[in-house]
This record gives sequence, structure tokens and C-alpha cells, in this order.
Amino acid sequence: MCAGKRPFQEVFLLARLKVRTIYLGFFVCAFLQFGIAQDDGTMHAQGKASISMDDMPGMDMGPAQPGWMPSAQAGSGTAWEPASAPLPMWMITRRGWDLMAHGVIFVDYNQQGGPRGVGKAESVNYAMLMEQHRLWRGTILFRQMLSAESLTSPHPGFPELFQTGETYHGQPLVDHQHPHNVFGELSAYYILPVGERLSWFAYGGPAAEPALGPVTYLHRTSASESPAAPLGHHLQDSTHTSFGVVTTGLVISRFKLEGSVFNGREPNEERWSIQLNPLDSWSARVSAAPTRNWTAQYSYGLLLHPEALEPGDQRRQTASIEYNRPLTRGNWASTVLWGRKRKIPDNTVLNSYLFESTLNFLERNYAYTRLELVDKDELFPQAATHPAYRIGSYTFGGTRDLVRRREWRLGLGGDITFYSKPAVLDASYGSNPISFRVFLRVRAGSDHRDP
Repeated sequence: MCAGKRPFQEVFLLARLKVRTIYLGFFVCAFLQFGIAQDDGTMHAQGKASISMDDMPGMDMGPAQPGWMPSAQAGSGTAWEPASAPLPMWMITRRGWDLMAHGVIFVDYNQQGGPRGVGKAESVNYAMLMEQHRLWRGTILFRQMLSAESLTSPHPGFPELFQTGETYHGQPLVDHQHPHNVFGELSAYYILPVGERLSWFAYGGPAAEPALGPVTYLHRTSASESPAAPLGHHLQDSTHTSFGVVTTGLVISRFKLEGSVFNGREPNEERWSIQLNPLDSWSARVSAAPTRNWTAQYSYGLLLHPEALEPGDQRRQTASIEYNRPLTRGNWASTVLWGRKRKIPDNTVLNSYLFESTLNFLERNYAYTRLELVDKDELFPQAATHPAYRIGSYTFGGTRDLVRRREWRLGLGGDITFYSKPAVLDASYGSNPISFRVFLRVRAGSDHRDP
């Protein structure tokens, strides 16, 4: 090699770092672009679309919903969240189109405890774009969810003790949460009133969320201040990004019945691609919204060959209750969730139980917790046998908004996590591992739910 010239590998790594820096900068600029539009008067803190409840009588579910939402309980995919839950977003209206954006950026230092723990700087992030317009007698809503986590997660992913699911370099991920795909959702949602309290809807796309599980943790208000994924994610709501989904159903007063056919395979390691496969899996879900503060759902699904390295099909069940209570200077949101996975080849059953809650008080302050019990049988993928271990994870944290404007909010926060586990795992994880995070959080400012 010639003297004075950099080795090829070093030049390649420097070029790759520059590309990642440019990509992340573009993502941040796009995320904040809507916020600075406030100065030219295009933002409407209480803006509504031109489509009102008078135009859509079939969507009357008690209280009137904002015209820019397919229902008062809109959550992720077609899942329902309480209608009273706050929804920070930016919104403008142009030529009959309602254009909306929301999302979050966490920039944090993550220290996982015990012998298998590591500490790394990282960023959890996503942006959601939505466009809505009238179509015939109904409404069409397009969604795009984007994430830069493939560039901002330290390899092999976000460190998280006892977390499992998906792969890295052809090997199972253990003690790490995988980054989300660049295209987390590319979907269309059409809803049509067909009676006084009856509506029909269809939803789907090349990247979408089937009717299986609750509102995904990325969009749950009760999880809004935590950058970490639940340990039970792959037993509860991991299908929130499925590459190929078709869903249809009926909204009957305060109830919803729906079914999906979808591609049940988990995303592979190519986080930037859309990996279409046959729609060989199915699910069904029933949901209820008895009041503006409560929603509940039960869902069941059959997934064909969901795991890249594990043969066989799976049956999944979930049940959840979400509660939200607006406060004079804040909000309180909570979720109770059960998820079960049955591996058909050997009839292995794994359960997960979750309680999470976020309290926003005195406007700028947030306190949150997540308590979990999860069965894990993938902690030692190279072992001859794979027994399941009951893991407990107990997180307590808080955030303080340093900047709180109508356009955007900047918060400083952190949390600490304790664990319970069988004593047989002490040799690998230590007797009492403790993990913590500190972070800066940026999100949209205005809340666009009706009071």
C-alpha cells in the first residue's frame, strides 16, 4: 500500500459516516419543518378539516370526532385509543386536503446493567405523515410512517436486557431491540357511512398494521414518554409493520368488528426495503369504546412462518384495556395488556402481561411507569434446549418540558429499570442488574383532540 494514503477500509467507513450524518440531518429537518410554518399563519392550533360529523352521520359514536380522523378513537392502523387522549401534531389544510404530521425524536444514553449489559448513545425516532380528502360519500386517509433508526441505533440494535426478536447478521437478537424499518407504514384508510350508526371501512397497503393487538406502543399515549420497547413487544404488537395487509370491517355504534389477511413474516435485516410476500396469515379483532375515556379489544391471529430462524407457525392472542383521563393542566393515560404466543410445532405457550401509565401534570411534567411479566425462551439461542423463563421488568421515569410552545416541545428525562428473574440466570445476568436511560425528547406541540 502506498505511503501517505488511507487504507480503503478507513475511507469506506468515513464515507459511510458522512452519508448517515446527512440522512439523519434530513430526517430531523423534515420532522421540524411543520413547526416553523407557524410564523406564516398556516398552522391552526384548533384547526378542523372541512368534513364534519354532519357530513358523516355513520361515524357518530356518541361525542363528535374531529373531521381529520377516521374515528374519534383513531390510533395506529385501525386500532382504537380513547377519544380523549391527546394527540400532539402539526396540521394545515390545502385545496381540500388536510395535511398532518406528528412523531417523536429521542436522543439518549442507554446503560444496561449486569454482565450482559452495555452502554451506548442512540436515537429512537419516527415521523408520521397523513393526508386526508373526501372521496365519494366517505373519506380517504393516506399514511406514511418513516424512521431513521437503522442509522441511529448502535449495532446490533438498541441495548435492552432480556429483549428478543428478529435477527442481526443472520443470528437471533438477544438483549437488544431491533431498529424499526425506514418505511414503517405506507397505507390507505377509507371509511364510508352506510347508516345512522353504521360505517364500513377498508384499510391496507404494502407496509401496514393488521387487526391484531392493541394500539402499538409507538403510538400509545400511556407509553409516549418512554423510548424503550416493551419486553413483550413480540407477543403483543410486533405486527405493527407487516409488508402486505388488507383489512375490512364494520363500526356499529360503539363497537368495531374487523378482519385482516396479511404477510405474517417479520421484517428482515434490510431495514430500508419493502419485503412483500403472499398474504398467508389472518387475524380478527373486536373493539369497544363505551365512553371517550375507555377502549378495549380482543384479537386473535394465525401467523405462517413469522420467524426468520425458527420454523413453524404461531397463534397469537391479545386483550387490552386503555384508559385516558384529561386533567385541568395535564392528562393521565394507562394500559393493561395481555399477549400470548403459541408455537404450533411444539405447542410451546408464552405469555406476557403489561401495565403502563403516563401522568402529565402541571403542564410541563411527566411521570411514567411500565411493569411487565414476560415469558422468554430465546435468551440462549445456541443452547441444546430452550426453556422459558419468567422475566419481570419494572421501569420508573419522568420528563420535564424545557421548551413548551404551540409548535413543538423539548423535554429532558430519564428512567431506571429493575428486574426479577429465576436464580438460574444469575450467572449470565448478575443477581440484581439495574438499567437506566437519560434522554432529550422532541415532539410536536399542539394537541388535536376535541376536549
